[in-house]
Amino acid sequence: MFGMSHETFLLLDAVVTVIGLIVLITKFKFHPFIALTIAAAFLGLTSGMPTGTIIKAFQDGFGGVLGFVGIILALGTMLGKMMAESGGADQIAQTLIRAFGKDKVQWAMMFAAFLVGIPLFFEIGFVLLIPLVFIVARRTGVSIIKIGIPLLAGLSAVHGLVPPHPGPLLAIGIFGADIGKTILYGLIVALPTAIIAGPIFGTFIAKHIPGHPNQELVDQLARETNSAELPSFSITLITVLSPVFLMLLKTFADVALPDGNLFRVWMDMIGHPISALLLALLLSLYTFGYKQGIGSNQMLKWLDASLAPTAAIILIIGAGGGFKQMLVTSGVGDVIGHMAVSAQISPILLAWLVAAVIRIATGSATVATITGAGIVVPVVGMMPGVNRELLVLATGAGSLILSHVNDAGFWLVKQYFNMTVAETFKTWTAMETILSVVGLIFILLLSLVI
Repeated sequence: MFGMSHETFLLLDAVVTVIGLIVLITKFKFHPFIALTIAAAFLGLTSGMPTGTIIKAFQDGFGGVLGFVGIILALGTMLGKMMAESGGADQIAQTLIRAFGKDKVQWAMMFAAFLVGIPLFFEIGFVLLIPLVFIVARRTGVSIIKIGIPLLAGLSAVHGLVPPHPGPLLAIGIFGADIGKTILYGLIVALPTAIIAGPIFGTFIAKHIPGHPNQELVDQLARETNSAELPSFSITLITVLSPVFLMLLKTFADVALPDGNLFRVWMDMIGHPISALLLALLLSLYTFGYKQGIGSNQMLKWLDASLAPTAAIILIIGAGGGFKQMLVTSGVGDVIGHMAVSAQISPILLAWLVAAVIRIATGSATVATITGAGIVVPVVGMMPGVNRELLVLATGAGSLILSHVNDAGFWLVKQYFNMTVAETFKTWTAMETILSVVGLIFILLLSLVI
């Protein structure tokens, strides 16, 4: 078309679409949900997809994201509401502030997110811990960006680099890597990477973008409690970390027990993120509700009220998923990935680059990791002696780079932190890119000694 090859046209089409999406949101002030839907339709039509395929791709992407993330957001928001209203979040905030002090509370947030995030999907850790960001910021007067960026860095680092997250776990299978070594190397790389992208970068960028949190969410999740007796720190941790424990138990059962084992079968259900969060929410009705002397009617009002502020967020995330699927279905990700494979570079750098360009094109870290590994593995087979565990990590690091408007996480962070698109690029997108590049540097350094 227009004298260009099909692959070149697809790349140009994707670039024009993303630029148009940004213009619709920033200049013409379109609601992101509407802008994302328009952009997805434009890309589908201009890339030559059949009209029926365009609608189906958008529906599949929208439903695929909300079928999991939507449920997780709802359950996590209700759990956060119970923790906030009962004073549990206040209790954790006070304890963190006492332990680390006002000047170092951002380090507390990063380490908490890093530990909690190991067995959790990014979205689950985010909705579990976001009340702490709001309440610690309110109590200390520290910038929400200075506190929030370390939390996001801790969660994102383990999401991209440490199994049992789906991307690294599936890449292990594709590359034939050892899961134990991958977890060990992943932790070695992820922790210093999260420190640099989190507390260090967060402290710097907060001087330029202090942030102004969504007041509606602050009122909901970081209210001053009137309760004379807060839930204890231990009870609050047990309640909030119960889904972490259940998912860890599921992971242990999957690794240690054979298929068909009765305990493993039950843990596969109980330890699923949706089941684990639902059980944690039910536990919170006792620990944050009845045990605190709060009646059923009041708890029902809290849970009803908790869902209203998330409605727009859920729609935007769903539309982002639809746009992402349009990029995948149109073939943009494959075009970019195969172009990268043709370059003559180090296998570790190649794995990072392929995942990075697919991530930029599709917006999904998991898709970038899985697709990138699938594209690179035939090349690796021709290069004996390559450390396959480091290839998994390099692919995961590449999948974190440059989160932008086609990534549901971009909109999740933007809405919760009440930032403009430009501010989200300067904070969240920059932090993700630092994670990716610094992670690659540590992986290359590690390759020199193992």
